Amino acid sequence: MIKNNKLYAALGVAVVFLLLIQLVPFGKDHTNPEITGEPKWDSPRTRELFFRSCRDCHSNETRWPAYSKIAPASWLVQADVNEGRAELNVSDWNRTTGNAGLKAAKEVKDGEMPPWFYLPAHPDARLTDAEKEELVKGLTATFGDGKG
Repeated sequence: MIKNNKLYAALGVAVVFLLLIQLVPFGKDHTNPEITGEPKWDSPRTRELFFRSCRDCHSNETRWPAYSKIAPASWLVQADVNEGRAELNVSDWNRTTGNAGLKAAKEVKDGEMPPWFYLPAHPDARLTDAEKEELVKGLTATFGDGKG
């Protein structure tokens, strides 16, 4: 009986904790900023592949899934979107981006993007090897090869 009471108490504390963290305001603002510009894509296919696999973190056209409204998942999603937009945001193309597009091509080529933890909840973002190669070539053509 005592073990059951401890289990119920622990579950009660966990539920209260989960309810309380919903009050933390970070990760709750799911508005997308205005689109101010977009790169001159080398082809519609490059844009299509990019938006299919990269849009949620690297544009102002983020699709906010239901779990992004519930802490602590909301915190992780918001942090990833903030970081992604800071690195490369194709909807805010009027700002200085440096070599962010070429870095994106390298990360796709190396299998770092899209990140592994994003893919289970977003299977449409999974690219075949041929699509990855196509996207890398398209990103390189769009942003230059960095050699000139």
